[in-house]
Amino acid sequence: MRFVKGHGTENDFVILPDPDGVLDLTPEAVARLCDRRAGIGADGVLRAVRTKATEFDADAEWFMDYRNADGGIAEMCGNGVRVFARYLVDAGLAPPGEWDLATRAGLRRVTLGPSGDVSVEMGLPELLGPGEASLAGASFAGERVSVGNPHLACRVTEPVAALDLSHAPDFDPAVFPAGVNVEFYRSVGERHVEMRVYERGSGETRSCGTGTVAVAAAAARGTADGAEWTVDVPGGRVTVVLDGETSFLRGPAVLVAEGETRPGWI
Repeated sequence: MRFVKGHGTENDFVILPDPDGVLDLTPEAVARLCDRRAGIGADGVLRAVRTKATEFDADAEWFMDYRNADGGIAEMCGNGVRVFARYLVDAGLAPPGEWDLATRAGLRRVTLGPSGDVSVEMGLPELLGPGEASLAGASFAGERVSVGNPHLACRVTEPVAALDLSHAPDFDPAVFPAGVNVEFYRSVGERHVEMRVYERGSGETRSCGTGTVAVAAAAARGTADGAEWTVDVPGGRVTVVLDGETSFLRGPAVLVAEGETRPGWI
C-alpha cells in the first residue's frame, strides 16, 4: 500500500492514494496505520479518491475521505484539507491555483501555489449556543460551534499550557451525540488567541484546523465581520478570516515522507 506522510502545523496524516476507490479501508486498518509505536503514526488518514468513484455527487475531481486515528469517519478536517491539496499538487494530480475538493461536509475551495501555505474556504461557522465541558474536576463554559463537524470552544484565563489534556474532557452526550472536539483558548492580544484541542477519535493533537476556525468564531462573537484572527497552537500558527458569509483558514502544509507498507502488514 503506497502512502505519503504530511502535516499541517504538526497535525499529521497518512495519505493513501486510491484514485479508483479500490481500497477496503477498515477501521482496524486505519487504527493500525495511525499507531505511533507499531504503525506509521498519525492523527488520521486521508484517502485520495476521485469523486466519480464514490457515492458522493459533487462537482470536484477529488474526494477527501478522512478517518480519525481510531478508524472512525469524520466530516471534515481543516489541516487535512490543506495537506491533501498540497499532496495533489505535489503528485501532479492537480494544478496550482484555485479549485474545489469534495468532503463529507461539502465542497471546500482551496488556493495554493507550487509550494508554501495553503488557504481553504471553510464555510460559515455556525454558532449554536452555550455548552459545557469538565476537565480534572473543573467546569468550563463554552460555545457550541459547527464547522461541518462539532466543536465546543471554551475560553480560559490561564495559559492553555497549564491544562491537563492527558484525558478526554467530559461533556453531555445528549448535547453531543456524535462526540465533539473540545478546544480551550485564551486571548493573548488583539484578534490573537492561543489554543489547545482534544479531538474526538484522536486525543490531544498539535493542531486542529476546524478547531481554529471554531475558536476564532467564538472569540469574535459580537465583533465586526471581516476580522483576521491569529491562532497559535502547539504545532505552530494559522490565520483565520471571518467575513460574515464564510471563513478562510490559511497555514502551512508539509509533505515529509513517502513509501510503501510491507506486503501483508495491513
